[in-house]
Parts: sequence; C-alpha cells; structure tokens
Amino acid sequence: MLPLRILLPILTASAVLSAVAPAAEARTLSAGDRGADVRALNERLSGLGYLPAGAASSAYGRATSYAVMAFQKWHGLARDGIAGPQTKARLRSATRPAARTSGAGRRIEVLYERQVALLIRGGRVRRTISVSTGADGYRTPPGSFKVFRKERRSWSVPYKVWLPWASYFTGGVAFHAWRDVPAHPASHGCVRVPEPFAREVYRFASMNTRVHVIYPDTEIGGDENPIGPYGP
Repeated sequence: MLPLRILLPILTASAVLSAVAPAAEARTLSAGDRGADVRALNERLSGLGYLPAGAASSAYGRATSYAVMAFQKWHGLARDGIAGPQTKARLRSATRPAARTSGAGRRIEVLYERQVALLIRGGRVRRTISVSTGADGYRTPPGSFKVFRKERRSWSVPYKVWLPWASYFTGGVAFHAWRDVPAHPASHGCVRVPEPFAREVYRFASMNTRVHVIYPDTEIGGDENPIGPYGP
C-alpha cells in the first residue's frame, strides 16, 4: 500500500476533479466558448443532424449557435442559440427529427411554424437547419414545388442585393445565404439560410429537387403557386 504522504495528494486531487466535473458539465455554453464540453455538444448535434456529419470542433462558433437554435425550434424551447440547462437536458434524450412527407426521394421540407428546413434523402432526415421565411405581408408561398434555377451569386432586382448560393423553387423565391438569420420569419419571401450551411443546402437542392413549404394548415401536393415580388 502507498504511504499516506503519497496517497493523500492523489485522493485530494481526485476529490477536486469529482467536484469540478459536474460544474463543467452543467455550465451554460454560448458563442465564443471552447473546451471538451463544447466538443461533446457539437458531436451530439452532429449525431442528431443539426451539424454536418463528423463535426467535432471544440469551439462554439456561428455554426454551433445556429445548430442549437434549430434544435430549440424543433423542441419548442427558447430560440436563443445558447446551450443552457433546458437545452442540454433535452439533448440527452433527443432523437433525430422525422419527415412530415413520405417517399424515398431527395426533398426539402420548410416548416413555417418551426422555422427549420429538413433535408431528406432515402426517407430519412439528414439535416435540420434553422431558417427564416417570409415575414408578415411577404409570406413564403405554401405548397409543393421543384428547384428550377440555381445561381451561386444571384442578383435580386427588386431589392438590389446579391443572394449567394441561391436555389429557386418558385418564381423569385429561393433558398439563399444571408448574414443574419433570426429565429422568426423576417425575409421578403425567400428562405434565408445561415452562411455556415448555405453551400451545403445549395449542393443538396439539385435541379428538380422537391420542396415542400408547410404551414400548419398546408396540404402537400398542390400545383405551384403564383407569387408576388418576393425577395431576400
């Protein structure tokens, strides 16, 4: 058996670590944080499809903030992009979101009520992404559409702004990157995608990919809707 003068420091260090570990696990995580607990958070979000597969960064950057917000939107939590006690508790028992529509093909569901886009392939939700659809007076048209035009840098004539990584699915309405994607509907009709995920959505939304814009009262499968001067 080890002498007491050697054993005592070991026992003391072990007690300190035991006390610190729960505190570290319970700390609220937000933008700018770093550490093993942030890496664990990112791995969990990746496993559930809120971050790309294999995301294992130890930094809490913009991608993590938007991923946390998407998770909060899906589960009806406060949409602040901060991993606090409620969010972290829900993460422990959460499962990957399920599609609202059926079929094995590639498609995207835009859920107005939750303000998320589900990227679906093979009947499984591959990614859940926080988005912002049309604000009051500029409602993103509900219904079933197909991607018909794609531009890496698209010019919006009515609003005189560039729309990076644009995939149009009806009239002037597109998925596109935007520097600020709030938790609520805020666009002029388009579906704003956070910059960290815009290229991924652009690649997924290949030509003729089906897009379902779903409101609480939407019936899927209708014809394309006529639209007004929608924009970013």
